[in-house]
Amino acid sequence: MRYDVITVGGGLAGAALARALALAGMRVLVLERETRFRDRVRGEEMHCWGVGETRALGIYDLLKSSCARESRYWSVRVHGMPMVPPRDLVATSPHRCGTFSVLHPAMQEVLLEAAAAAGADVLRGAQVTGVEGGRSPTVRARIGAGEQIYAARLVVGADGRDSVCRSMAGFEVERDADGMLVAGVLLDGAAAPDDTTALFVRPDLGQLAIMVPVAPAQTRAYVASAVLKEARALSGRGRLPAFIGAGIAAGVPAGWLDRAEAAGPLACFDGSCRWVAHPYRDGVALVGDAAGATDPTFGCGLSLTLRDGRVLRDRLLEGEDWDAAAHAYATEHDEYFGAIHRLTGWMRALFYDPSEAAASVRARALPLIAAEPDRRPDIVGLGPAFPSDETARRRFFGEI
Repeated sequence: MRYDVITVGGGLAGAALARALALAGMRVLVLERETRFRDRVRGEEMHCWGVGETRALGIYDLLKSSCARESRYWSVRVHGMPMVPPRDLVATSPHRCGTFSVLHPAMQEVLLEAAAAAGADVLRGAQVTGVEGGRSPTVRARIGAGEQIYAARLVVGADGRDSVCRSMAGFEVERDADGMLVAGVLLDGAAAPDDTTALFVRPDLGQLAIMVPVAPAQTRAYVASAVLKEARALSGRGRLPAFIGAGIAAGVPAGWLDRAEAAGPLACFDGSCRWVAHPYRDGVALVGDAAGATDPTFGCGLSLTLRDGRVLRDRLLEGEDWDAAAHAYATEHDEYFGAIHRLTGWMRALFYDPSEAAASVRARALPLIAAEPDRRPDIVGLGPAFPSDETARRRFFGEI
């Protein structure tokens, strides 16, 4: 069976891209392993520049009317810095919108249905057993007791942070040596504002907490630590009191969590960045977390995924030379992923390193940032468009 494009994975990356290409008249196949999506701990917040990508992909109205919740305000409280009012994102972001938050299972179902409605073939319960690149790349998949080989002009690996397609196609993964350890849980009954994403930062502890409203009366809460190295410490429902205690230590008001109960799994994972340099080779392109996964505590994952899908779509629609188009996508991906990697690396070094050396840098930099807030990268509003050159780095760290 021959297609123009096969996406391995039917999450945000695979389904949004499949829908866009099917609407452009291409024959598209989506191979999705899960027959039913379940809640898992992972990022669900799209920054303003990611919401801009939903508009470019034509899924803004679909998401907003079905599964996305908009938070107009962005609040950051940094221990040791003056309190500032929450930021009105609609008034101040370039895209004049708030952030979107979604529950993954609902979002995946909505987008897969939209891809099928646009004309894509969607196969659920498909276990990919082989990927081979070349002039006519192929994917081998097992569905039930049978196995089928599918051919395409382009195979797109959209199967996440631990991508099977990526390893089968022979891509090499680079990885940061250190990252935050991230724990998250879906909460019922938290008393956090329902129109605000709230961050609480304790640089002296190397710790932060995030509260994201995702549905009426439901909040996704995260705690991340630069010093905690044992995932078991905050995993499992029995560790919810320890998780809540860590959130309060980071600065979350205790009253927000007094009546909170777990509405899903409490899980902890390594947030180290991992990526593929130039995520295209030999007829196989990677998008989303398969191409590059940043530290989720900075919330860029879904926005980068949408950027990947939009850029790859645009390049493929420009002409008939898809090999050149996919190489152009990979080059562009490296530029914006590299910018986010640099910016979040600076933020981690300044705000989440509890060492004495970092404290001395904060003593110099934080008063300057308080006086001139535009020294701090606008990751929420501008994302990779914020300057990440040497001058911007020196200004952020208070060296100039």
